[in-house]
Amino acid sequence: MDFHRTPDHCFENLPDYAFEPHYLMVDDTEGGELRLHYLDEGPASAAPLLLMHGEPSWCYLYRKMIPILVAAGHRVIAPDLIGFGRSDKPASRSDYSYQRHVDWIQSLLDQLGLNHITLVCQDWGGLIGLRLVAENVELFDRVVAANTMLPTGDHDPGKLFQTGKNSPKTCQNFQREALLKAEQ
Repeated sequence: MDFHRTPDHCFENLPDYAFEPHYLMVDDTEGGELRLHYLDEGPASAAPLLLMHGEPSWCYLYRKMIPILVAAGHRVIAPDLIGFGRSDKPASRSDYSYQRHVDWIQSLLDQLGLNHITLVCQDWGGLIGLRLVAENVELFDRVVAANTMLPTGDHDPGKLFQTGKNSPKTCQNFQREALLKAEQ
């Protein structure tokens, strides 16, 4: 699978973002691997909070929450979904699927050996994270879900969902600076 990797210098001097990057490799399902970025803050012995972002964001979304959660004694794991932030970005739109996103984050859970997880998810992070909870009930203790859903396929999710799902296909000029300003 062809992919792009955003150079590290693009992440320098971001406001309120002094976190050490961590990486692991996930199967791209085509015989290769992709690099998945995640933050791992707080005591390794604490039960983890898994913070799952949505689209078009990345773990930077949680930069102000992470220090508060760590100060409260929690371990915080905040991945960048493949295609976002410091994670690799497959080059072809057809490389992205719901199942691949679920599999890539499942690989994170497996490789880090996470259990007693509290999932905190929103937007597409919920679509992926809630599916992982359903498939790994024994790994999760709690769920905090906001602005998300778990599609079951038995009803139409509605026009707003379809519009949001299709917006990356119609966006002609995505401005990084506008996203950063909106997240502040």
